[in-house]
Amino acid sequence: MKVYTVKEVNKYIKNIIDNDYLLKKIVVQGEVSNCKYHSSGTIYFSLKDETGSLPAVMFLKQQTQGLKFKMQNGQNVIVTGRVSVFERDGKYQLYADKIQLDGVGDLHEQYELLKERLNIEGYFDFDHKKPIPKFPQRVGIVTAKTGAAIEDIKNVARRRNPYVQLILYPAKVQGDGAAETIVAGIMALDKLGVDTIIIGRGGGSIEDLWAFNEEIVVKAIYNANTPIISGTGHEVDMTLADYVADLRAPTPSAACEQAIPDVMSTVNQLKQYEFAIGNYMNSKLSLHKKNLEAYNTRLGLLSPTKKLSDQKQSLANAYDRLKKNIESKYNNALHRLEVLSVRLDGLSPTAKLINGFGFIAKDDKALLDVHDVSPGDTLDITIKSGKIKAVVSDVTDDVFG
Repeated sequence: MKVYTVKEVNKYIKNIIDNDYLLKKIVVQGEVSNCKYHSSGTIYFSLKDETGSLPAVMFLKQQTQGLKFKMQNGQNVIVTGRVSVFERDGKYQLYADKIQLDGVGDLHEQYELLKERLNIEGYFDFDHKKPIPKFPQRVGIVTAKTGAAIEDIKNVARRRNPYVQLILYPAKVQGDGAAETIVAGIMALDKLGVDTIIIGRGGGSIEDLWAFNEEIVVKAIYNANTPIISGTGHEVDMTLADYVADLRAPTPSAACEQAIPDVMSTVNQLKQYEFAIGNYMNSKLSLHKKNLEAYNTRLGLLSPTKKLSDQKQSLANAYDRLKKNIESKYNNALHRLEVLSVRLDGLSPTAKLINGFGFIAKDDKALLDVHDVSPGDTLDITIKSGKIKAVVSDVTDDVFG
């Protein structure tokens, strides 16, 4: 009996399966399990039902056209592909070319195609999005008049700022005609002139949320003059209304929080601004006061009145100095005069006419020599108390003989 290698057996089985007409292109329905996204981009998973499981794989190349959603365990899917054998492990598996969600595969495909087209046409451009008013007075709401969404919005608005007016346009948010009532609500509130519009509803399946994927809703949001916040479904739900809206919120209550500021937070912020502005103004005022004082000081130094006062003071000081100088010079001169007078008096002939001395003149000339006198001459003798006329009776030239 011939002995075969493992490789030969696996290759033989692979050839049989690859040449089976049914397995070349097969559509399999089942529940996703053991789903893993490999770092290479390949998806490994299994399809199971109540009787067993089938290993499957989808390469990155096939995902570009054949997969429009993120696979997760528990999803019911329809997989189109081929069954073949992985020779190394001797394991047969389903090689997927296309995967659709069971029951809603067509809706997901429509969703992706419409999203791609609207994106190309520019409906999701960020440049077109309008800023949300910070302090709205009136907020319009397009949602069902009953249900958790409107109650959540009312509760959040009452808590954050009860002074904001809420205007509800009751719209169908599911089923036939829902998209048309949503569009009508957007147009009515936009024409009314509210500050912000909230559109949305609670979570649900893709069929439940489909009204918010309709092209007429996307275009109504895009063409509205009023900023629109979309709060559709739960956090994981993304509708085309979310993409085109000026702001996307994960839930209706979160949309209300985005639309209406917390009044107490705003009041506290205003108080902080008031405190900061007060400090800033006081600092500026103090600085300007110091500058004003400096300017006044400089102006005072440059003032003509100040200069005149300084010059008057300088003149008074100069006058005092001149007066003192003159008085000093006068006193010095007076003292010198007195000294000279004393000296002159000491040299005066009349000053010597004391103690028996006198001044003798002949013919009004001082008599200096005894030989100038002859007996009989008249002499004028001046003494301290007066003048004497005398006639010379005798002349002797030896006074002390």
